[in-house]
Amino acid sequence: MDYDLFAHYGPSLLRGFGMTVLCWAAGTALGMLIGFIVALARRLPIPGLTWVLRAYIEVVRGTPFLVQLFLLYSGGPFIGIRLDATTAGIVGLGIYGSAYFAEIFRGGFAAVPKGYVEAAESLALPPAAILRRVVVPTMLISILPALVNMMIILTKETVVLSILTVPELMYEAQTMAAETFAAFETIFVMALFYWLLVEVVSRLGRRAERKLTTHLTQKAGAVS
Repeated sequence: MDYDLFAHYGPSLLRGFGMTVLCWAAGTALGMLIGFIVALARRLPIPGLTWVLRAYIEVVRGTPFLVQLFLLYSGGPFIGIRLDATTAGIVGLGIYGSAYFAEIFRGGFAAVPKGYVEAAESLALPPAAILRRVVVPTMLISILPALVNMMIILTKETVVLSILTVPELMYEAQTMAAETFAAFETIFVMALFYWLLVEVVSRLGRRAERKLTTHLTQKAGAVS
């Protein structure tokens, strides 16, 4: 292994890794926001809305992420949507992830015991307060592992953004490989960076799950 390559290409690889983290974090946040809104909207008794939202989820989940990126980036100008590569990558990640997050949130809503909601309603709590103080904290316990798993999946989907010339890790690694023909070193450094990102996300997810469980347990004990 040629360690001199890492010294020469290290700064560009770190910049690419930083761009990967930025695109992943922004895309994941956008996807969770859209997914939560979609899951909430599906609970509304509006004729036709559930069908439209379900169709949106099925179309997004049923088409490859790369195809969605091309439609957004290359097809967007035909309908007046012009985005630079990085913005298109973030929005594309958000749209792609939103369909999966929406299903995760939908399952979380269904897992909340009806008795919890009925008890909150008997205390004359408004719907917004019931959602914020009862439904969301309870559902997070059951869906947090699935949320973390989806976040990890999105970290790996960022490699596709290099096709749009987003200067993320894959793009910088491909540049390194093209200039040096060092295939093993390129694959090794990419695997190392992505393993590091996935490990950090996994540890943060487990820590959040422990804290949330402890908080709700203490809260339940105080109420009883």
